[in-house]
Amino acid sequence: MLEHLTIGEGTIAYDLTGEGPLVVLAHGMGDSRHSYRFLVPELVAAGYRVANVDIRGCGDSSAEWPSYSRTDIAGDLVAVVRHLGGPAVIVGQSISGGAATIAAATAPDVIVGIVELAPFTRKQSFDLIGILRTKRVRTGTTQLMRVMVSGSVKGWLAYLDIAIPAKPADWIAERARIETELSKPERMKALRGMTKSAPVDAGAQLANVQCPVLVIEGSADPDWTDPREEGTRILGDLPAGLGELAVIDGAGHYPHAETPGAVLELVVPFLRRTHAAAPTNA
Repeated sequence: MLEHLTIGEGTIAYDLTGEGPLVVLAHGMGDSRHSYRFLVPELVAAGYRVANVDIRGCGDSSAEWPSYSRTDIAGDLVAVVRHLGGPAVIVGQSISGGAATIAAATAPDVIVGIVELAPFTRKQSFDLIGILRTKRVRTGTTQLMRVMVSGSVKGWLAYLDIAIPAKPADWIAERARIETELSKPERMKALRGMTKSAPVDAGAQLANVQCPVLVIEGSADPDWTDPREEGTRILGDLPAGLGELAVIDGAGHYPHAETPGAVLELVVPFLRRTHAAAPTNA
């Protein structure tokens, strides 16, 4: 059931399905809640109430916002959780992984756990040697620069072809859907705004997180020369003992769409442990 929550002068859209403890799903830039199409029915079947969110600027949420930072997205996600009663575990991918960190750090009363899928959560250093040596990173970075500089839809689609090495069965239709959406100037404007938003705000909040964190990386993610190392660094910036890391072999930047079974094998036990341990007055 599609619902809308008004936040300031904009609206955030989300599907609400199932019964049980609350799980909020937040996708990455240039995408929509459709990104989680393989996870939602399985999470509902596992006994969770799932709010699948279109982050600001995307999907059925309003397009025009003053900014598209991780802090902004985090505020939207916390507003959704509070509106739905909480407590919740947030699952955030890419830019929303960083947003999930900020949400957990700033709203510990309602965010009791976070899952970060291929997250941009730390300040990124420019690894010139790694880019030159690693073709997938070099090619992916080039296409992202095309998007950032010129708003190239073809550049984004070329990036996705690299970032999703294991194509889902419905990829042809999904790719066409994404192309149609990003051909709308207001949607591309939102995407470009997100590409220019650095994850410094999320990195600054890692030390303030109080809840369990699961970081999931894909070994073939073109955004890092060593995705495992990036995940390890995120855990190193968290308070000791809060974080755990899993790396899915062969997956790219969208493990929830490429290898949903492997993601669910990690996420469902994490949800059970985390919701079971959450304070009853959270």
